[in-house]
Amino acid sequence: MTEGAAEIRFAEHGGITRLVHLYQRDPLRVLFPIPAENDSPLAVIVTTSGGLVAGDRLDIGVGLAPGAAAHVTASAAEKIYRSTGLTTTISQSLSVGDGAVLEFLPQETILFDGARLRRETRVDLAAGSAFLGGDIVVFGRRARGEIFASGFLHEVWEVHRDGELVWGDALHLADEIGPMIDHPACFAGAAAFATMIFSLPGMGAGDLVEPARAVQSAAATIGLRAGVTAVAGLVVTRWLAAAPAVLRHAFADLACHFRSTALGLPPRLPRIWHV
Repeated sequence: MTEGAAEIRFAEHGGITRLVHLYQRDPLRVLFPIPAENDSPLAVIVTTSGGLVAGDRLDIGVGLAPGAAAHVTASAAEKIYRSTGLTTTISQSLSVGDGAVLEFLPQETILFDGARLRRETRVDLAAGSAFLGGDIVVFGRRARGEIFASGFLHEVWEVHRDGELVWGDALHLADEIGPMIDHPACFAGAAAFATMIFSLPGMGAGDLVEPARAVQSAAATIGLRAGVTAVAGLVVTRWLAAAPAVLRHAFADLACHFRSTALGLPPRLPRIWHV
């Protein structure tokens, strides 16, 4: 069992965002590749163990001071291995100061059959901050015919604005999960699901919904379902997909749409997403 940690803080000085604090403990490491032209500073979180086993704990903290901008992602898909009883725990705390822009778009999490994962993500937004984040979860190693038939998943998102909870979401799956995934009122047999959250100051969330739906309609394909809604000043998008690769593509398309049309950034994700 390991207890990894990564603390990353950025601040803006003279119109330039710079790293001002870094703490890392195995098995987490943070790399800072040179970002593409006209893009935000980039932090890439690496799990050097190649995956997480029962009882492992990760604590990830990202903080942006007022006016800073940064993109945080992961070097590869996170693998959660089969457990004989203990639970892997991931705690993520994201703080975005006034006028700051944080993108938190790690690659997918793959749950091996029998895996046990508890992950909680808290986002603290100042009134004038912007946030684009989310995650993709894959049920089993589909390329080798494995499904996530039994195990444990407890996934929590909380978004706070000026110290007040404005949106919360919790998913709890336990024990014999296969029938729940197959049930048409639950995941309808999906191989993967995803959530994306977008908050932009000065623009009503409702104004962003229809363009986002148009992006998803353009990407529509067999086995992919998506829904976009506005709630408490946030745009929340959900996906279910029969093929994880299709969902990954749709997720990236919408992220690029928000980047270019709302954040004024290039319509691309970091190169690590395409390795």
